Amino acid sequence: MKLIVWFLRLSVFFVLFAFALNNQQETSLNWFFGYQWQTRTVFVVLAAFALGCSVGVFAMLPQWWRHRRELHKNHAMRTLLTTAPPAPAPKPVPEHPPRDGL
Repeated sequence: MKLIVWFLRLSVFFVLFAFALNNQQETSLNWFFGYQWQTRTVFVVLAAFALGCSVGVFAMLPQWWRHRRELHKNHAMRTLLTTAPPAPAPKPVPEHPPRDGL
């Protein structure tokens, strides 16, 4: 199984490496106020990928923090409940007197 996983990793690396080699031409990005950025296409794609990943992580942060707070609150509640004194034992039920006959 580990061999298959390493084969998949290696194949993904070679596909991305071939993509980078095929995109060596110059690209220019025109920004606001006449600013222009000239670089290779692969760097533009890499920058767009990094920007997308960071936006996704920052968009998920509030949810992660909320889940973490709930987890800590539940853990504290569980700890409080397990360290509480035991409930008193129930009173014994009196036995019925023996019946005569059937």
